[in-house]
Amino acid sequence: MRELVYYVSVSLDGRIAGPDDQFDAFLVEGDHLDRINDRWADAIPTDVAAAVGITQHGTRFDTVLMGANTYAVGLPQMPSPYRHLQQYVFSTRSYPDQENLMVTAEDPVELVRRLKSQPGLDIWLCGGGQLAAQLVDEIDRLVLKRQPMLFGAGVDLFGDLGHRARHFDRVASTDYRSGVSISEYVPRTVAA
Repeated sequence: MRELVYYVSVSLDGRIAGPDDQFDAFLVEGDHLDRINDRWADAIPTDVAAAVGITQHGTRFDTVLMGANTYAVGLPQMPSPYRHLQQYVFSTRSYPDQENLMVTAEDPVELVRRLKSQPGLDIWLCGGGQLAAQLVDEIDRLVLKRQPMLFGAGVDLFGDLGHRARHFDRVASTDYRSGVSISEYVPRTVAA
């Protein structure tokens, strides 16, 4: 069965972007990039991967989900940033038609459940924090690229969860000389 994977960079203070939706403070050089470029190449924008000679094997993800603000970060330069994947942008805004891009106001949980029931590769939850909060109970794997920096304010990893608790178990973690740590978590199952 397909997994919904929330794969995202996050600061030490739990932000996936700064107060103005900026993410350019995240490290884009260092020894952690070999792992990212190898295992997570499908999560690199199509044009960026081509420009730096990274092959996107299409073996990890075939679908990406984004909130409107996450999608807007690449506009107007990248109107279809991950066109090698089926892209879903959750928004009530109107955007021009783009290759492999579907803008939808559908309930994210219903869409994810439908996608999971269909054959295919895993589904990448790219961001943002509010969308992640809506989908927290559907997340099958959480992959955090913890960056050694602070934003101080900005977009939270999970937006507003209210007073809900959700527990995850760490299943893998690798620390890099760059200071980046990549950790994978799966939802904790409660023994009956």
